[in-house]
Amino acid sequence: MRKLLLVWLCVLLAGCAGLPGQDPLNVTLAGLESLPGQGMEVRMAVKLRVQNPNAPVDFNGVAVTLELRGLDFASGVSDAQGTVPRFGETVLTVPVTVSAYALAKQALSFVAGDRAKVDWVARGKLAGSGFGGTRFETKGEFDLPAGLSAPPATATPRN
Repeated sequence: MRKLLLVWLCVLLAGCAGLPGQDPLNVTLAGLESLPGQGMEVRMAVKLRVQNPNAPVDFNGVAVTLELRGLDFASGVSDAQGTVPRFGETVLTVPVTVSAYALAKQALSFVAGDRAKVDWVARGKLAGSGFGGTRFETKGEFDLPAGLSAPPATATPRN
């Protein structure tokens, strides 16, 4: 009986694997706004633009993590609920927290590394009623203003 159940489970999973896949959601950072923080943390409202090239996606929660220069930077969750319509888009706001430790790591990375560009990665998921929700990842980079990207001036001794 167990062998039959195991074979039936394998056939069922193989059938699910043969279903046509969905295109990934296109998620971009639409904006950042400052929020009041507590103690030594920084809080921001991250706005995510979610574009859906598939059937409607219902969600009842959002989680996001941000990396800067390959280092963990911020994370947050929201209990937002809604639907990203079929071939439509929506903007979600997720409050994130940046710890003092993450700020210190970024400052050291900035001093020791390339100052011209900053690469970032945003990962997260829209929680739903399915198997774990719909995951997303988006990447990008931005140029720093000329004054910030120049190396620090060194003092010259006077005689």
